[in-house]
Amino acid sequence: MKLGDILKAKIKEEGPISFRDFMDMALYYPSLGYYNSAENKIGKEGDFYTSPVLSSFFGEIVAKQMEEMWFLLDKKPFTIVEYGAGTGALCSAILQYLKNNPALFNELRYCIIEKSESMKFQQQKMFSQKVCWFNSIDEIGKIRGCILSNELLDNFPVHKVKMQDELMEVFVDHQKEFIEILRPANEKLKNYLEEQNIVLPNNYVTEINLQAIDWLKQIAANLESGFILTIDYGFSAEELYSDKRSSGTLLCYKEHEINNSFYCNIGEQDITAHVNFSVLAHRGEKYGLECSGFTNQANFLRSFGLVNLLRKLELENNGGGNKDLIFQVNKLLTGMGNKFKILIQQKGVKSKMLTGLQFANAYP
Repeated sequence: MKLGDILKAKIKEEGPISFRDFMDMALYYPSLGYYNSAENKIGKEGDFYTSPVLSSFFGEIVAKQMEEMWFLLDKKPFTIVEYGAGTGALCSAILQYLKNNPALFNELRYCIIEKSESMKFQQQKMFSQKVCWFNSIDEIGKIRGCILSNELLDNFPVHKVKMQDELMEVFVDHQKEFIEILRPANEKLKNYLEEQNIVLPNNYVTEINLQAIDWLKQIAANLESGFILTIDYGFSAEELYSDKRSSGTLLCYKEHEINNSFYCNIGEQDITAHVNFSVLAHRGEKYGLECSGFTNQANFLRSFGLVNLLRKLELENNGGGNKDLIFQVNKLLTGMGNKFKILIQQKGVKSKMLTGLQFANAYP
């Protein structure tokens, strides 16, 4: 039975479902949801690239930042928790780099929380030691180290809303085909906007990611001391809710092409929405987290000298042997460099002086 048919039956039996519940099923339904199917999703043969898959340079620089975090935590045993490790490329590059520091590596614990069973199976074939898998951060215990996510929050199911005389939420119905209908939004959704002083004009469509707030609250409670490193598509609230995004940021990715046909190829394409980094920083403070800084991927990588590496590769490229490496570094710094943002938050750490935040804003 196809996932679209399962959704039709659910709507027929229970009535219209929120877009949030539709997106959750489309991405995570057992065996049939996009991230729980066995098909390859990432890389040339998949639907999109991620920075770690494009080049190991990305993971090495993230590892350099973690090494500095370990130093700021008095060089004590260090735990890395990676959410949604995907192909395992980022984990692999981080571990490969940190092996060069035996004092850190020997007392390192690397924990992966992976919702996709197919990707978890792939990861477990890659890593035979040093890495453990968990279903929830609550199973790990108190953490001293760094909690890492790369392109995780943009795949959290979001509530789709539209401002009319009052805030309305989009629900999905089926009448010969899938259609969208509007119902009055609940208080949680209204409070989300009011708390940030966001006033949407009439007919403005956007997304609200309540799951990201719940996620942050849970990990903040489990972080004893250390950092939260969040890498994703997104903006500050001011930019996210600007006039030029009055149709929202929801997109689908299939075979490296972008579309907004959410109700086609259900379970066979990725669905994403940009992250509101301002609400993460604001709510983080309520949960005991300080905002270390906010920047884009290009500036983060530039802080660790990736531009110098690019120039070196270009100078050495007489025979064309560095062509692929030059392409990879350029892509990390330019196309992906401006799209992806990096938010670092901290708890129980005195210093905010992180190398990767040299060109950062203090607050998104």
